[in-house]
This record gives sequence, C-alpha cells and structure tokens, in this order.
Amino acid sequence: MRKFKNIILAIAVTFAIATSAAVAAPTSGTQGLDEQQIMKKVRKELVMLPYYGVFDNLAYQVEGGSVTLYGQVVHPTTRKDAERRVARIAGVERVVNQIEVLPLSNVDDSIRVDTYRTLLRAGSLYRYMRRANPSLHIVVNRGHVTLEGVVANEGDRRLAYITASTVPGVFSVTNNLRTDRERRAY
Repeated sequence: MRKFKNIILAIAVTFAIATSAAVAAPTSGTQGLDEQQIMKKVRKELVMLPYYGVFDNLAYQVEGGSVTLYGQVVHPTTRKDAERRVARIAGVERVVNQIEVLPLSNVDDSIRVDTYRTLLRAGSLYRYMRRANPSLHIVVNRGHVTLEGVVANEGDRRLAYITASTVPGVFSVTNNLRTDRERRAY
C-alpha cells in the first residue's frame, strides 16, 4: 500500500512540475507582436472575410493590444465575423466594434447596383472594382453615397465622384477616395 502511495505521489509531483514548466515557458513569439505586425494581421483577416465586398467599408485602429473596428457593412454577419476574427489574433487583448450595419432598404440596394454599374462603365474605373478585394468601395445609406478606398490618381478620384453623382436616386455623394500618392504618405 505504501508503495502505491509513493507511485501516486511521484506522478502528482511530476505532473505539477510539468504543468508549472509549461506555464512558465515563453511562448513562440506570438504574444510579443508589435503594433505593425498586429495591423498587418488585422488587415489580412478583414479582407479575407467571406461576405466583405464592394458595398462594405472596413477600417481599424490599433493601440497596443486594443483594436477598434470602424466602417459600414450591408450584412450583420460581416460585422460579427470581423470582430471574431480580429479577437483571435495573437497579441490582441480587446476589440471595440464600432462597425455600423446599414439599414435594409430596397431603394439603397438599387442605388448600390446602379452606382456599381455606372462606375464600371466610366473610363478606367472598372479596374478598381473587378478584383477579389476591390480598392474602391460604394457605401449607400438612405440614398447618400460615400466612395471609400484608393485609386491611382486624382483624375480617377474626380471621375468616380462625377460619375456617382449622375446615378438616379442619389441625394448626395461624399468622396473619401485617396490616391496612391496619399496612401503612401500614411
């Protein structure tokens, strides 16, 4: 009986030592990510969302281990998926989700499609919207259109604004497009 107790005690001590060693062991570098690395991982996770598209706009800000998500999306699942994916990134301790889910509206849906088609037909703008991850995003909220993203030059930026302004049913157009030159300055 005494031999059996000694074996149990030896197993318990071995288990305790192994557990404390595993807890005290440094992680494989994932916890020590700096803000730049976290920003790259956040961007990758957001652009890989399954329902993220030309009618959604997502932005983020990283401060230490805290990530704040901004923007507008058409589907509530995109908002939830963005928060879940960012929360799983190593080094992210907190996610503040300020993504707005746009209201359901057949009129807005029609304006989205009409604006998309009109921009596709306007000069060279099709190249910004035909990719898997478009660089030009069209956000429509109650008839007001906001253009978000990056275009190559000022001429494309102005062309997108003028073209979107001609779509029937659009109350106003806000042009938040940046050029490649402006993007590199950040």
